[in-house]
Amino acid sequence: MTGEQAPGTEDPEAYVETVLRLVEQVPAGRVTTYGDLAEAVGRGGPRQVGQVLATWGGGVPWWRVVRADGSPARGHQAEALRRLAAEGTPLRGPRVVLSQARQPPAGPLPGAGPGAS
Repeated sequence: MTGEQAPGTEDPEAYVETVLRLVEQVPAGRVTTYGDLAEAVGRGGPRQVGQVLATWGGGVPWWRVVRADGSPARGHQAEALRRLAAEGTPLRGPRVVLSQARQPPAGPLPGAGPGAS
């Protein structure tokens, strides 16, 4: 090992804060995907975003982040679907109708992305 960190782990605290801020920007009745968030942050991937939400996402509208097929996070489907329906999010069965509800983040936030410190 050369002592270098893996991509996406340069500043874990900033990464977590960026993901959570982006989730907070998703309005009621709309959703974004784990992949959309990862792309907006500019590092990491959908699984890293999922890990952030699983660990620190209790204070943000985590139910507004869905998988690429429109389904809510495993293990939290019933609660997520209840909250999404209450917000008027378009649903078809156990999935969000992404063509109507998807709202990718506006773009990287200041300080996000490769080389950010």
